[in-house]
Amino acid sequence: MNMDSVYTFLSTTATELAIKILAAVAFWVIGRWLIGRVVSLMQAGMHRNQIDPTLTKYFGSVLGVALNIALVLGILGYFGVQTTSFAAMLAGAGVAIGAAWSGMLGNFAAGAFMLVLRPFKVGDFVQIGGIAGTVQELGLFGTTLITPDNVLTLVGNSKVFGDTVMNYSARPARRVDRTAQLAGGVDTVDAIAKLQAAVAAIPNVVTSPAPEVSVLDINLVGPVIAVRPYCHTDHYWQVYFDTNAAILRTAQEAGWPAPTPTQIMRTAPLQ
Repeated sequence: MNMDSVYTFLSTTATELAIKILAAVAFWVIGRWLIGRVVSLMQAGMHRNQIDPTLTKYFGSVLGVALNIALVLGILGYFGVQTTSFAAMLAGAGVAIGAAWSGMLGNFAAGAFMLVLRPFKVGDFVQIGGIAGTVQELGLFGTTLITPDNVLTLVGNSKVFGDTVMNYSARPARRVDRTAQLAGGVDTVDAIAKLQAAVAAIPNVVTSPAPEVSVLDINLVGPVIAVRPYCHTDHYWQVYFDTNAAILRTAQEAGWPAPTPTQIMRTAPLQ
């Protein structure tokens, strides 16, 4: 082996390649930092102009992806890769990529439609794709929710757009549905009045619409009273549990008997 040739290779080609690799790493690190700064500045500007947070996060994601693609193409060009050939190769493989990523592309398209139709926004409490939670972010391919038990959940946008969307924050008040089973001997009119007063005193229960307390059903035990206060969705669970407590407290203070099924047994005489 010619040592002079090896030395020449190491001193020229290998050194040049090492410098290019280090430069590419530097370009990637600095480029990623600059992309983060650009996206942050854009989102800060949109916040200052009071643009909807949903649009802010979505456009931030789009800009970040576009700049990252440009950064990768720039690094490839630095290494001498012809980006035009690279683009042509991607275009030629477009059918295969589209088939493989059909789900992701569907998520992207659904996200764009949701951005136009605006069925919900960041901060709304919704049920989408069978999952209930608070919208934290509307991304390019999925919507991020925080469920009531504090679990971060990502739902694909195509599933969101193709399923029923229930937005609990769209209206100023949401109804809490509870029932009270009464014994047959309880005065129904008096019970409704007492429950109406107890529910109206619960914190965060709104006066319009007014709480609904009425006879829902009648069974062998006695009447079933529907107790339905209204509140903002942020206070739903507080009002839900306080309504249960108010029903129990009202029953104890009024001395209502426990609802127990009544069975009447008759003995037929033997013939």
